[in-house]
Amino acid sequence: MRRAAAPHVGRPVGGGPHEVRLIGGQWKRSKLPVADRPGLRPTPDRVRETLFNWLGQDLTGWRVLDAFAGSGALGFEAASRGAASVVLLERDAALVRGLLDVKARLKADMVQVVPAEALAWMTRQAPAAFELILLDPPFDAGLAGPAVQAAQPLLVPGGWLYLEAPEPLAALPAGLREHRRLRAGAVSAQLLQVD
Repeated sequence: MRRAAAPHVGRPVGGGPHEVRLIGGQWKRSKLPVADRPGLRPTPDRVRETLFNWLGQDLTGWRVLDAFAGSGALGFEAASRGAASVVLLERDAALVRGLLDVKARLKADMVQVVPAEALAWMTRQAPAAFELILLDPPFDAGLAGPAVQAAQPLLVPGGWLYLEAPEPLAALPAGLREHRRLRAGAVSAQLLQVD
């Protein structure tokens, strides 16, 4: 679940529905609803665009995990760009229902929505199961380091780990190196790679 200590940046004033658009791939310009939840902050368009420029636009055949799915913007963006399978983890039941609705509307058969707590789920998975893991844990929960530790064994050699947090990780675990880094407002984004 994407939660921040600060209010959602760019939220329209008033009680209307909130949404983000996918920015690339087969579902480009498709809208994703954003539930009105305290601190829920989908990855901004600029940051998502930069991430997929770093990774390359074509993720054909990749297995992807979006471990704190929230609106699903990162995971559906990966699916839109050809990922073979995308697992969206989300613990909030209302957000899970929203992700399932989007999956059905887009006919995104490669997407699996799993109602689960991300850290516990990751510790139970087989190693080397994903080419890309997307981590955007709640900003106010101090989960960036533990999430990276739980995710690292799930990556294939040469696999990618994307982290959004209030600040970049001060020290990387052995076996991970920083490929790129970005600062956008209150968001620090790091793209890490398994050595």
